[in-house]
Amino acid sequence: MTAFIDALPVWAVFVLTVVLVVFAHELGYRLGVVRQRATAHEKEASVGAMVGAALGLLAFLLAFTFGLGANLIQMKREVVLDESNAIGTAYLRADFLAEPQQRAVRGLLREYVDVRLAAAESGDVEPAIKRSEEIHTLLWTQATASMSENPSSIAVGLFVQALNEVIDLHAKRLMIGVRSRIPPPIWIVLYSIAFFAFGTMGYHGGLAATNRSFALVAVAIIFSAVIWLIRDLDTAQEGALRVSQQAMIDLRNSINAAP
Repeated sequence: MTAFIDALPVWAVFVLTVVLVVFAHELGYRLGVVRQRATAHEKEASVGAMVGAALGLLAFLLAFTFGLGANLIQMKREVVLDESNAIGTAYLRADFLAEPQQRAVRGLLREYVDVRLAAAESGDVEPAIKRSEEIHTLLWTQATASMSENPSSIAVGLFVQALNEVIDLHAKRLMIGVRSRIPPPIWIVLYSIAFFAFGTMGYHGGLAATNRSFALVAVAIIFSAVIWLIRDLDTAQEGALRVSQQAMIDLRNSINAAP
C-alpha cells in the first residue's frame, strides 16, 4: 500500500480521491433510488442518522491521520536541526586532531553536508544513504588513527564523542525521514470509511428522491484537499510542503567560509 501511494504523484492522489468520492456518492444514490421505488418501509430519518454517524467517524479519522502527518513533519524538522548541530560540533572538534587526520576529517564532513543537502533537494535518498555510510567508515578510520597515536588524549575523545553523535543522528534521521510513514492500514481504513460514508450520503439522497446537488463537488474537493495535505505531510519532500534545510545550508555556508 505504501509503495502504491508513493508511486502516485501528489496531484494524482487528489484527482483519484475526487473520483472515488463522486463515484461512491453516485453509486449510493442509484441504490437509494432503486430502494425507494421497491419499498416504502425504509424511513429517511433513520438513514440520515446513519449518514451523520458515518461522516462524524470519517471526520474523526481525518483529524487523527492529519495529526500523525503533522507530528512526522515536526520530527523531521527537529532531526535536521539536531544533525546540523552535531556535524558542526564534529567539524569544530576536528581542531583537536593532528595532521593529516584534521584535513581529511574536515574534507569528509564538507562532503557529508553536501550529500545530505543534495538528497533533500532531489528526493533521491538511496545513493545519499550509501555515500553517507561510506563517509562514516572513512571518518571512523581517521578517528581510530588519531586514537592510536594519542590513546590518552581527552581532546581526541571529545571528537570521537561528536562523531558518534553524527552517526547516531544519521540512523535517527533515516528512521524518521524515510521509514516513518503513516501506516498502510490507516490509509485503507480511511478510504474505506470515506467510500461508505459518501455512499450512504448518496443513498440517503436517492431514498429521499432529491435531485443531485452540485454541492457534492465542493464537498468532494474539500475532502480530497485534506487527503492531499495528509499525503504531502507524509512525504514532506515531494509536494508543496517540504522540510526546511536552512539549518544545514547555514552550516555549509559557515564551513565553506571557515579558513
